[in-house]
Amino acid sequence: MSPGGAAQRIDNAEDQAHTEHRQIGDVAERTGLSLRTIRYYEEVALVAPSARSHGGFRLYTEADIARFALVARMRPLGFSLDEMRDLLEALDTTTRIGVGPGERAGAQARVSVFQASVEERVAGLRRQLDAAETLARSLRSEALLSPDVVVTTPEDALAAHYATERVL
Repeated sequence: MSPGGAAQRIDNAEDQAHTEHRQIGDVAERTGLSLRTIRYYEEVALVAPSARSHGGFRLYTEADIARFALVARMRPLGFSLDEMRDLLEALDTTTRIGVGPGERAGAQARVSVFQASVEERVAGLRRQLDAAETLARSLRSEALLSPDVVVTTPEDALAAHYATERVL
């Protein structure tokens, strides 16, 4: 089912037994997303419940939960809602039955672009982490510095500079 499509209604126990459905609270617990966030992702057509109970409760499948988990992993990397939606649609297209080879190849190319973007973001985060670790080491060593310390690295120079400022 498409994320923006209407959910089927599960009206009897026999239908429910054929497909394992989870209520929104279970989805929140498994994904770490809040109920509000799950509802918001439904509003913006990222993920829709696969079904509704007779009482109107949202019901989600394992595939829906996997979509929520993917969105949750994309969010801290700064992907926009449109980018998330595009990736989800591309992934759906690559696995949908009846999709022509050209359309499938186009979707696979879009997924590859996202993969490259994620790898670039990871590299950027690693550079930030390296810089933060360097600064943390410098700050730790600053407490051990004395005016007689020989400066041999940029980190030592930074630490010595701040140590000298404290003395003055």
